Amino acid sequence: MPATTPPAATVLTTRGLLLDMDGTLVNSDAVVERWWRRWAVGHGLDPDEALKVVHGRQGHASMAVLLPDRPVEQNLADNRVMLAQETADTDGVVPVPGAPAFMASLAGLPHALVTSADETLATTRMKAAALPLPALRVTAESVTSSKPHPEGFLKGAAALGLAPADCMAFEDSEAGITAALAAGTRVVGIGPRALPHSPTVHAEDLTHVRVEALRDGGIRLHITA
Repeated sequence: MPATTPPAATVLTTRGLLLDMDGTLVNSDAVVERWWRRWAVGHGLDPDEALKVVHGRQGHASMAVLLPDRPVEQNLADNRVMLAQETADTDGVVPVPGAPAFMASLAGLPHALVTSADETLATTRMKAAALPLPALRVTAESVTSSKPHPEGFLKGAAALGLAPADCMAFEDSEAGITAALAAGTRVVGIGPRALPHSPTVHAEDLTHVRVEALRDGGIRLHITA
């Protein structure tokens, strides 16, 4: 058999990493689909269409897109219920392929979690996926505006003591990629949801990402499609 040529890697250098959780580190699609389908059907919406909106955003922000004429207070109340339901349900929550080795490779390197989940949900899902929880976290409680607003990524970069341009975001959703680019960070898009939304570079999953620590404190990423 002829020898196969390994795929060429895209090599990028950065100073810090800003990591989305759902769809990027943790595959929680089974839980998200269960509860959002129930919510959509209960409100007379097409659940398949609703699921095109909900990834990456805080729940109340998704509800505002899906039911634009509904009072904010009602969306916030529904979101509290949804968060409790999703936090209690970890059936099917697993790491994205390559996530355990990827997270292990970040030990001692500048990185932060930037997620639309609240602190409790983020902690629960990372534990369910057996992934280490980053010490620096920007969660729903940390921001006033949900993705696709860039606030979360701006706060994540600031928590690392870095300019956004010196950070690399890892994201899977349209809302998340839009937020990261608006913040001024480059983006590694992870998984099929990311591909149509023009991330800086795309990887099928985290098995296609290798992290190299540099002597000057920087981080070199080797990414294959």
